Amino acid sequence: MTTQQEKAERFLELHRPGDPLLLPNPWDQGSAKLLAAMGFQALATTSSGFAATLGRLDGSVSREEALGHAAAIVAATELPVSADLENGFADDPDGVARTIGLAAETGLAGCSVEDFTGDDDRPVYDIALAAERVAAAAAAAHAGPARLVLTAR
Repeated sequence: MTTQQEKAERFLELHRPGDPLLLPNPWDQGSAKLLAAMGFQALATTSSGFAATLGRLDGSVSREEALGHAAAIVAATELPVSADLENGFADDPDGVARTIGLAAETGLAGCSVEDFTGDDDRPVYDIALAAERVAAAAAAAHAGPARLVLTAR
């Protein structure tokens, strides 16, 4: 069985300039197995796809639900899996770091954190707060024995 660290290292190796990584989004364990059998090299969860399986709109899934879903996808395949963690399910850097720490416990190879606030009056975080959130996410992603590949905007 491939370790989480090996999956994370493989996932990072797949990010090469000039060689796009095709990263399909399974919405459940069955589609993860199907995509793996089709020859894809890595997978990524989809917040909107998962929410749709629950009969909900994107942005309506809790942190616990998203992490449980990510763990199920990880368990379905030996491929590296990255999780769409929306805004880290927190506005503050400590909350984002907590989400990333919990994500590392699921066996993920990577994860993403967005700058979208969900607030129509201020749709994107202030640049200083956004930078603090990304720094906290990076510190958490690289704190454990398996270093997650972090995508942040």
